[in-house]
Amino acid sequence: MAEEKKESAADPAPASEEKKKKSPIILVVVLVLVGLVLAAGISFFVTTKMMADSASEAGVSEHHNPGKFVKLGDAKEGIMVNVGGVKAGKYLKAGIVLEMNPGKKDNLTDDGKLQPMAETKILDTTMQILRSSKLDEFDATKQDELKKKIKDELNDKLGQGSVYDVYITSFLLQ
Repeated sequence: MAEEKKESAADPAPASEEKKKKSPIILVVVLVLVGLVLAAGISFFVTTKMMADSASEAGVSEHHNPGKFVKLGDAKEGIMVNVGGVKAGKYLKAGIVLEMNPGKKDNLTDDGKLQPMAETKILDTTMQILRSSKLDEFDATKQDELKKKIKDELNDKLGQGSVYDVYITSFLLQ
């Protein structure tokens, strides 16, 4: 009996040592797993954020149906406008083509021509933007900004999604 008590007293010590050895191992494994999950989450977030940013920088836009192309102004000449103020004496002759949303029946007829009211709004807004722009805004490096400004203003006037894109086919500043 005395031996049994000694053995039973000795048994708990090795069991507690095994638990102490297993605890740090389990703790290390849990920490490694938590670290891996955290690293995967961070890398997923960074990757999706960078992909979204690069897509927006590259000019990737939403998918849309092919638009109808409409040239502003005279068919041959395009638009001619006095820029830089009256005293500047500078004239801009530009060929501007709009890619219009064919689903907006308020702006386009069934045969793809501009409705008279939409044409008036488009020409007025475009001319106003060109007249109010300063001469340094017509620099070739700032042409994308000018196209974006025209597109945004026209979409505000005609309804969002009316103009898909603006193309400048000729540009002469004298």
